[in-house]
Amino acid sequence: MVKIRLQRQGAKKAPFYHIVVADSRSPRDGKIIEKIGSYDPMTEPSTIVLDKEKLEKWVKNGAKPTETVKNLIDRTK
Repeated sequence: MVKIRLQRQGAKKAPFYHIVVADSRSPRDGKIIEKIGSYDPMTEPSTIVLDKEKLEKWVKNGAKPTETVKNLIDRTK
């Protein structure tokens, strides 16, 4: 199953996340299929960059976003 989820980057206590499409069996920071955006919770307000065309393509092909990614998508609308 393919998931749209967060991949953690950044230093200790300074997280930065890539929004990626990955196989649900791969580890959190493991192999990805495609990077479709980023999320920076350290800025005020939080910065969310999302390629909506790629997101729609992957959802149409059956990729399921995680709860956290769903919330981020709703915040960008």
